[in-house]
Amino acid sequence: MTKCFALVLTALLLQACASVSMPDAPASARYHDNTGRTDVQSGGVKMIAVKTPKGNFNVWTKRVGNNPTMKVLLLHGGPAATHEYFEAFDSFFPGASIEYYYYDQLGSAYSDQPDEPSLWEIPRFVDEVEQVRIALGLNRDNFFLLGHSWGGILAIEYALKYPQHIKGLIVSNMMASIPAYNDYADKVLMPKMDQKVLAEIKQLEKDGKFEDLRYMALLMPHHYAHHILRMPPDQWPEPVTRSFKHTNAKIYVPMQGPSELGASGKLEKWDRTQDLGKIAMPTLVIGGQYDTMDPKHMSWMAGAVKKGRYLYCPAGSHMSMYDDQKTYFDGLIRFVRDVDAGRF
Repeated sequence: MTKCFALVLTALLLQACASVSMPDAPASARYHDNTGRTDVQSGGVKMIAVKTPKGNFNVWTKRVGNNPTMKVLLLHGGPAATHEYFEAFDSFFPGASIEYYYYDQLGSAYSDQPDEPSLWEIPRFVDEVEQVRIALGLNRDNFFLLGHSWGGILAIEYALKYPQHIKGLIVSNMMASIPAYNDYADKVLMPKMDQKVLAEIKQLEKDGKFEDLRYMALLMPHHYAHHILRMPPDQWPEPVTRSFKHTNAKIYVPMQGPSELGASGKLEKWDRTQDLGKIAMPTLVIGGQYDTMDPKHMSWMAGAVKKGRYLYCPAGSHMSMYDDQKTYFDGLIRFVRDVDAGRF
């Protein structure tokens, strides 16, 4: 009897320990469950064929994790930077069980790079995002779209054309108007710079010397380190420098323009301030105090959409996911979870 009782007691204790220690295991197992996925062999990478007016091309995507109700597609900036500077998300989204997708837009480093200037137009990029969404199986029940900088323009445009597919929208560090952005740069950012340095930068721009080493040597300490990423340039995180190094100038310059103090390319007149009221899905707008973009304007955007929230990063600049990281990711994860739980 004693031996039998001991065996029963041991079994009960083991069962109790299992019930205490197991709750996290099922969630973790589900997040890393690749059952039925076609991208297992490639580690989540999938090349997606997209149709364009100039033929078919392939764009690069990579899935991380598994969650049937929270899937975030990341739209990088530039235009024509890369997904690489989003790699900081690896430190935060898996722990929150959020499935997410890296994606290099057509013309960016990991995707095809056709030499076709006619392809670099907003409507064509929007159509590309829709093709990527379909190929990845994202829908209204799970699809969160996050756009940073130029990606924010693309996300706004997509939300206006395809609102029926989006569960939640995140516009990170992007204003709703390029003219307003240029005005902010002229009236707020440039007056705060060393005026002798600004005058030299302006002269280099006037002379068309955008490739001159002196141009970037002035911009890095006097503009980039204050408003793009608030760290000494030699300490910038490697994914950021890698991504910027891979930016495709054949797309960036025609769309953004050659100047780093404002936009003068195809995007110069882009303005959706009057259309924000049409955006009805839950929307998070993220802005940083030291951003190249006006934080007050981005706060206003959150009130202009029908269901908005503003995430303010007091120590953040344009790359707030790095220089105000805890604020950025705490607020972003809270938004995704709130929308998923119906609390928004």
